[in-house]
Amino acid sequence: MTAFLIVLMLVVATAGLLRWRRPAWYWLVFGVTFAVLRVLVRYVSVMDACGLTVPPSRWRLALARITNRPVPESRVPRILRVRPTRTGLVLRLKLRPGQDAFDVSAASDRLRHSFGMYGVTSRELRSGVVEVRMTGYDVLKRVQMPAVADPRPMRVPVALREDGSVHYRDYRAVPHGLTLGATESGKSVYQRNLVAGLAAQDVALVGIDCKQGVELFPLARRFSALADNPDTALELLEALVTHMEDVYQLIRAQQRISVNVPDAQIAADIWDLPADMRPVPVVVLVDEVAELALFATKDQEKRRDRIVTALVRLAQLGRASGIYLEICGQRFGSELGKGITMLRAQLTGRTAHRVNDESSANMAFGDIAPDAVLAAIQIPTETPGIAVTGDSSGGWARIRAPHTSLRQAVNICNKHADRTPDLPALEPFRPVVAPLPSARVPLSKTASATA
Repeated sequence: MTAFLIVLMLVVATAGLLRWRRPAWYWLVFGVTFAVLRVLVRYVSVMDACGLTVPPSRWRLALARITNRPVPESRVPRILRVRPTRTGLVLRLKLRPGQDAFDVSAASDRLRHSFGMYGVTSRELRSGVVEVRMTGYDVLKRVQMPAVADPRPMRVPVALREDGSVHYRDYRAVPHGLTLGATESGKSVYQRNLVAGLAAQDVALVGIDCKQGVELFPLARRFSALADNPDTALELLEALVTHMEDVYQLIRAQQRISVNVPDAQIAADIWDLPADMRPVPVVVLVDEVAELALFATKDQEKRRDRIVTALVRLAQLGRASGIYLEICGQRFGSELGKGITMLRAQLTGRTAHRVNDESSANMAFGDIAPDAVLAAIQIPTETPGIAVTGDSSGGWARIRAPHTSLRQAVNICNKHADRTPDLPALEPFRPVVAPLPSARVPLSKTASATA
């Protein structure tokens, strides 16, 4: 008996230590078992308390009266599947007639308290089937990306969502994106994760960093073109417009539209072209868009108008030619001048880190997901990297990118420097870099600054 008590105390102490220091390990070892038991035991009573039940049907009431049996109880949504994950549980529910997916979403907070979980979110998979994702701990406090992600061409994992799933930046689905955030809010880390993910793919990276290149120029070996001032940025953007027009001419020449050509062989963008003829896609990263839109003289105003016009043309027409925009800034409103709101309307993907005022959050989500505005202004200062992401569908979620130092991003870009494509239209803007040293620099935060 004494040995049993000692073992039990050790197990309890181990569980407490893991829950404090390693919540992910605690969840996998202890938490998932307790959570499944709580959900299965409390399910009927919780659904009834949350109003997620329907009264018995008329035929069941009639059958009870005919057979002189007790009145049947209200029915709860049927559990189709319970799937444990590394961060929580996933329940797939079959709704009863008369129930709506919004009912489950509205009861998410009550379900969280009733089942003793950290967070609960829901989404409708198809008519009558709802997926409820529960997290057992705060997955955004210490971001741990899964060891095996699911990257695809033009789709990279950049952050972790609050429900434990991976947030991907998919340029094929959402061609252009806008990232807002105040100073020290985590925009640079998010951008580094994006560049590190794209570095391993066959894509041309083009950077515009008017902060004298302090953010993007250390990654120069993986960039096909870079600009560090508004004058060079104007020339680079106009060269991209010319490149876009050349790609459209290539697509037009390869369409071969006639009654004898099957529909599958008719090209409408670069992804419909044969692989050996397909131009390399281009991702344009603008680090601080306000530096391109501000002006103090008449000449600078003319330059600014040409820059904004080129950006709007790329946003409106660049998707089919394989040109994608990723624009970052602290604010992105009408105070930056004419054409800015037109450009913002073309940026479907929106990500907002911590902002200093509500109007900045409205710039990101006011026209697509008003509910996300309140979430964006509530991001605390002591948790840099947490952001709210949304798109034109109206959905939004809280995310956080794993911390990636500039040294780590540089090493990843150097490792994949051989993938940097040569684009003739952008050759004048190709950064000149020294050859790589023979010794490799370790991928660690403690690497020396002179390595």
